[in-house]
Amino acid sequence: MQTLEELIKTKPIKDPHQRALLNIVYTGSWLINKMNQALKPFDLTEPQYNVLRILRGQNGSCMNLFEIQNRMVQRMSNVSRLIDKLLEKGLVERNECKSNRRMVEIQITQKGLTLLEDIEPDLQKMIKKSFDNLTKEEAKLVSELLDKFRS
Repeated sequence: MQTLEELIKTKPIKDPHQRALLNIVYTGSWLINKMNQALKPFDLTEPQYNVLRILRGQNGSCMNLFEIQNRMVQRMSNVSRLIDKLLEKGLVERNECKSNRRMVEIQITQKGLTLLEDIEPDLQKMIKKSFDNLTKEEAKLVSELLDKFRS
């Protein structure tokens, strides 16, 4: 197992808070890259996948762009561009709100739901492989510590 310092080719980081911060950022980027590799055969990026999962969770109900952006794991300034890409692929539908024409409502299509089902086995393999060296208890502890860190 390589240390953070070996991976980023630096001298030992003495401040444990600084080391933890760099380790979290490095590991987050590493995981996003792994997710993007797993999603690439499906012609999706992690943010696009995140939007589809959010919309699937609506169980057929629509959401506006602001709601989607607020629920994203990585909040992006240009969610409308993401939605445009998903529209081109036929994975979502966009409808103007009848009561407020400036508001746009987004809904996942059956094609989007099917794609999420198709992705699931590959993504589960990636997750299992990425977390293979942690027990379930250790993974739970990591999550708890990250929750505590953000509080």
